[in-house]
Amino acid sequence: MNLPYNVFPSWLNWAATVLFFVLFVAAIRTAPWRRYRDKDLLNVLLGSCVLLLLIWSLKAGVKPGLTFHLLGGTLFMLMFGWAVAFIAMSLVLAGGVLNGAVAWQGFALNALVMGAIPILATQMVYRLAVKHLPHHFFVYIIVNAYFCAGLAMALTVSTSSFLLVMLGPYRLDTVLHDYLPFVPFMVFGEGFMTGMLVTGMALMKPQWLTTFDDRRYIAGK
Repeated sequence: MNLPYNVFPSWLNWAATVLFFVLFVAAIRTAPWRRYRDKDLLNVLLGSCVLLLLIWSLKAGVKPGLTFHLLGGTLFMLMFGWAVAFIAMSLVLAGGVLNGAVAWQGFALNALVMGAIPILATQMVYRLAVKHLPHHFFVYIIVNAYFCAGLAMALTVSTSSFLLVMLGPYRLDTVLHDYLPFVPFMVFGEGFMTGMLVTGMALMKPQWLTTFDDRRYIAGK
């Protein structure tokens, strides 16, 4: 994660830039902006962006590109929906560019890996859960929060590792020995953090969760 742009071929960065703008425009066009005319919800959105920027600044790593930090993609998707979540995480990454943590040339690639992948994976699982699983509070928490967050972290790490091995400077044995053994801890941490926060919001502030509906998950249960 936090992929350095200069270890990849230029075509990858250009392709990532094109795909990022396609997703960003689609997000702007489909985002439910009327919802954020509510100042309280707008403050929650802006405050979440600031908090995520702080979380991303707390990272560890063994080599450039082989770094660890919590993502927050699943949490943002459940709170704001995929479109607003992608825009918000892009703004957080832009903050990282401004403070020097991320090179601007690598903005698009990192936005796709750290933002689009966890958000869209969560969106897909959420839709499948709504369609095929019982509409129960614990199903929402266990599947959409705990499981999706862990899955999102695993997919993000797998994607970044694949890119660094296939198109970047690292050998497969380096990634397998120095990086991947620590991934289960990050998967567990991401799932635990997201699950706890989503559970608290569902119980205390359900209006903060765009994807949570009392009538679907609680009423009559």
